[in-house]
Amino acid sequence: MIMLKEERQQEILKIINSEQKVIASDLSHRLSVSEDTIRRDLKDLDNKGLIRRVHSGALRLGPPLEDFSIREKVFSDIKMSLAQKALPFIKDDQVLLIDGGTTNLCLTKQLPINLKATVITNSPPIAVALANHKQIEVIMLGGTLNKKSMINVGIDTVEALSTMRVDIYIMGIYNIDSQIGVSCPTLSECLTKRKMVSISSEIIALVTSDKLGTVSNQVVCPPQDLSYLITDSISSEIKNLYSRQNITVID
Repeated sequence: MIMLKEERQQEILKIINSEQKVIASDLSHRLSVSEDTIRRDLKDLDNKGLIRRVHSGALRLGPPLEDFSIREKVFSDIKMSLAQKALPFIKDDQVLLIDGGTTNLCLTKQLPINLKATVITNSPPIAVALANHKQIEVIMLGGTLNKKSMINVGIDTVEALSTMRVDIYIMGIYNIDSQIGVSCPTLSECLTKRKMVSISSEIIALVTSDKLGTVSNQVVCPPQDLSYLITDSISSEIKNLYSRQNITVID
């Protein structure tokens, strides 16, 4: 049966949401239409902000960017589990860089009260969460406050980072794909994260599985820049996609 354009595009969306990414040539066989038709469909869906078109096909977009207070309540049990998996990597006398994100805030709240460390952050909620940790020196990065994400970003933030070196960067993740890498919605945060990557010996990403295989507008770094990817239960196939990038995957 021949599908109408709207029906075909809805079917494409279903496939992308289920499989995370699609190849144009494969879709043309599955939907019995030409590759040119598929490419036009993918372009339409990209223009509507429903997918992200790439060279050979398309990727699923990540979850919409909600206000920090709303995101804090989503997947709270999973975020707690991810934080527990990250704790063994954190030891006394380290210099830690923890940027924004509700999963990172969850981790910060679970840090041992007697931990001796230096924590650099551009997240006011994370800095406040460390107020009672007497043996943690907190360095708060200045900049322009992004109220939706509750982080400081901008030229002042990047310049402050230029004088620093850190042992572990715990990166907040909006979107990550095994080929494209880590991405985020805004240029200002992307530039800040890129600088954070450049000054870090190791990088840990705590990622709820709904963000895997998704992409946003600004690419922060390739996947192989990550040292560890900590996530919830995923298939061996998806795990291997990241393991092949020399990332240690913990799920």
